Amino acid sequence: MTTTQETPDMLTGRPLGDLSRRLFGHLHRSDQQRWGHVYLQGLLRTHGKKTVRRMAAVVTGSEAASVSLHQFVNASPWEWAPARGELARWAAQSLPVRAWTLAPAVLPKRGNHSAGVHQRFLPESGRTVNCQLGLGLFLDAGQAHVPVDWQLFLPPRFTGDEAVRDRAKIPASAQARPLWAHALRLVQDMASRSGGRTAPVVADLTALCDTMPLTRRLHGGGHTFVLAVPGQTTLADPNLPPGERESVRGLLLRRGLRHPVGAGRQVVSYDTPVRGLRPEGQHIHATGRLLAEWDAGTGRPGRIWLTNITDRHPAELLDLARSPQGARTAIARMGEDFGLLDFEGRSFPGWHRHMTLVSAAYACSTLEGMGR
Repeated sequence: MTTTQETPDMLTGRPLGDLSRRLFGHLHRSDQQRWGHVYLQGLLRTHGKKTVRRMAAVVTGSEAASVSLHQFVNASPWEWAPARGELARWAAQSLPVRAWTLAPAVLPKRGNHSAGVHQRFLPESGRTVNCQLGLGLFLDAGQAHVPVDWQLFLPPRFTGDEAVRDRAKIPASAQARPLWAHALRLVQDMASRSGGRTAPVVADLTALCDTMPLTRRLHGGGHTFVLAVPGQTTLADPNLPPGERESVRGLLLRRGLRHPVGAGRQVVSYDTPVRGLRPEGQHIHATGRLLAEWDAGTGRPGRIWLTNITDRHPAELLDLARSPQGARTAIARMGEDFGLLDFEGRSFPGWHRHMTLVSAAYACSTLEGMGR
């Protein structure tokens, strides 16, 4: 017997109906629109693992409808970019967005045929896993983090071998790029969808890639940012002798200013130049800032962040820097309750469509909960 958990206002009423029409309104076929709505309902209403068979049974009463759901995600020729654009606009209209947060999602996989699957060492767990690596952009509203766009990291073997590319249905436009380039693409796409309204870009990608190329291109593109940097990162500084560089941890330790923020806590900051690279190749420089929470127990700075925002108090910036933790919490919940890990397919388009639908289901649930 299949059990369901339904919230009528969310699952069959206006919020889900409005979002479904916005996401799939660009599709010309009514059957595509219908199955998109059914898939969203299945992600919201099905307990446990979100297989297409179980979702079909919960929503339609017939497991046979799973064939149509599987085809809608894996084979039906619909583009996910317009749906994500509508999701981003819908969420931005409903939330007091304070940041665009980038966060990785490690999706364990079996076998080696799913698009982007590879072996990756995870420092936080100290083990190597077989996985896909997705990078999401989340709208941070303080109490909520809503995913609106994704990039899938592709190792070179998926783009350099035509047979592998064809088997995973990877389009020619998708290339093997470093993770920071995927992050930049997410920000650029969000900027193009937002009608000129932007927000600070916040991320901690230090365990996955070199973030300095991202800082230079974000600054050169006119984006504000708060990005984590490894403590051993070295920077040139006008207060140092010509040609000398010092680690960011050393700069904060020896030259940083401490700011009390209450409850015995302190933030340490140091103003330092940031470099930017414009899209046309021109290099620019401006004043930036290093900051970290001071660890009184060790007498050292904690996680270190680099920002080009200098008109806010360091404590406010450090609060913004906590945004990636909120996005990671959202990813964990998407895996537990919204089918993030349950994609039944191996193709590049199927992965992107599933991630779009999971993000929409999570957004609908989150915004409905905030409304209540």
